[in-house]
Order: sequence, then structure tokens, then C-alpha cells
Amino acid sequence: MKKTNIYILAIESSCDDTSCALLCNAKVLSNITAGQKIHERYGGVVPELASRDHQKNIVPVVDAVLAESGVLLSEIDAVAVTRGPGLMGSLLVGLSFAKSLALALNRPLIDVNHMQGHVLAHFIDSDYQKKPQFPFLCLTVSGGHTQLVLVKDYLDFEIVGETIDDAIGEAFDKAAKILGLAYPGGPLIDQFAKKGNPSSFRFAATKADGYNYSFSGIKTSFLYFIQKAVEKDKDFIEKNIHDVCASYQNHLVSVVLKHAWKALGDLQIKHFAIAGGVSANSELRRRVNEMEGELGIQTYIPEFQYCTDNAAMIGMAAHYKYLKSDFSKMDLSPSARMPL
Repeated sequence: MKKTNIYILAIESSCDDTSCALLCNAKVLSNITAGQKIHERYGGVVPELASRDHQKNIVPVVDAVLAESGVLLSEIDAVAVTRGPGLMGSLLVGLSFAKSLALALNRPLIDVNHMQGHVLAHFIDSDYQKKPQFPFLCLTVSGGHTQLVLVKDYLDFEIVGETIDDAIGEAFDKAAKILGLAYPGGPLIDQFAKKGNPSSFRFAATKADGYNYSFSGIKTSFLYFIQKAVEKDKDFIEKNIHDVCASYQNHLVSVVLKHAWKALGDLQIKHFAIAGGVSANSELRRRVNEMEGELGIQTYIPEFQYCTDNAAMIGMAAHYKYLKSDFSKMDLSPSARMPL
């Protein structure tokens, strides 16, 4: 007889957040994440420091999830973990822990692609987000990825477009660093942009074939713009921070949605979703909502807590792999550049 309730303990440690979640089917019973403040002083994630903090955080985070969910280790049906992509040292900590736990409990291990988790976060039971209908086009946007993914089923994905160089999240963070903002800079640009005029300044657009993206030239254009402006007025950034942030953010969002808009029309897809850390950006969320009326499509935006790296999305992806008995071998290794 098939089990009615499937309990999955999931672990996510691809970058600098140590996260654990416990799911019963598509319902999240607990989802706890420990961040790492140490990287702020360096203006970016230091891989060695990240892996050390994962080692400190992983046991307390797992203990906290078990306590909050009220589920015993003996009740867990499978252990899920991010295999990649991500920082090798960070991935290794999570994978080693998950392997050990699965062996100790004599439960199956399920490895999950981090970006697949972002997409399937849409299927978490929540009062604050709709579940997409298949097929749908998903724009995955983060610090390391910018992709247009055609999702045909829970585990059937096809990449139709992606960045050929840098990701949109990196374009946000690099600009923030140029402006002297603290790390992580993307959310700060979003915050300053709310008080600025998005039409104040213009930046260069770069082209790529098909539905692919290129952000490297945009970053360079922004750097040269700021350098020239500061040469003329050393207080330029301080005087214009809101307008600069609003204009740059508007430019990046316009570029990323222009390609998505074209793909939706060409592929005749009526359902469009966004996922990944940059899907928390308020301007992107606003513009995606507007697309419903403009294109006559259904749009899907994840709840804020499922935008950034979190273990709940890993558990959700693992749930569908569990239903297909798609389990991992114990000699599994992390994959820093794991393809979707």
C-alpha cells in the first residue's frame, strides 16, 4: 500500500546559507536557514570561509527543524540534498552530512539540482502563491544563473535560453560594489530605486543569439558611466544614488523580460513563472504582474521565503523524485557546475 504522507528532510548548502527543511508531501513543516555575516567585510562570498561556517551551522539547523516540526528522525522517509551547482566546499559539507544521515537511518538519499529546486518551489503548498500549469516558461534569475526554462512536467525541463557570460544577479551586485554599497548589493539597489526616476539615465544593451542573454557588457557600461560622472562631480553618486539605482534596475529588468516576452509568443506558452534569488526584486515582480494584462497570460511569482536559497525548495523537488523512486547512490560527489 502506498504511503499517504511522505516525510523528507532536505539540506541546502550550495553557497553561504545553511538551510534545512522538513516537508510532508508538498507542505513545509519547518524551513530554517542560517546566514553567514562574515562575507560582508569582503564584499562577496569567500568559499573557504563559507564551508567552515556550514560545518558550524549544519547540526544546529537540522536540530532546530526537527524540534519545530515535531517529526522524529525515525519517521523520515528520505534525505534530500543539493548536489550542485554551487561552491564545491559548501556543497561537500551538505552532501557529506546528508549521506551520513541517510546511512544512519537506512533511508534513501535524493540529490537535487539547485536550479530545479528554485523552479519547483512554485509547487509548495502556500496560501500566498499559485501553482503553475504545464507547460510553463520559467525565468530563473540569481547570482549565478539567468535561464529561460520550458517546464513540461515536474522533472521534464528544457533550457531555451541562458546567459552566455554573467548572470543578472552578478550584474546587480557588481553595480552595487561600484557604487560603494554593502554586500549583498542587489537588495540595496532595489531599496534605493524605489525613490528614484527609472528614466534618468540610460545604459548600453548587449545582444546574444536567440533567447540568450549577455550581461557582461552592461556591467562594463555601468562602470564607465560612473567613472566619467565622478570625474566631473566627485559627489555624483551621493547626489544621484536613487535615480542611478532606479535607472540601472529598470534597464536590467527590461532586458531580462524582453527575451522572455519573445519566447512566450514564439512558443505560444500561456503560463509564465519566475524563480531564483533575483525573483525577490520588487521591480521584476511588479513588471511580471503587469504581463498578465498585457499578454493575456497567467503569471506565477514565488513567496519571498522561497526566492532566496532555501531547503524547502530542495525538499519539494525531492518529493517528485521520491514518487518515481529516483534515488541516489552513496558514492555521489558534488558538482559545482551541475547542468539543469
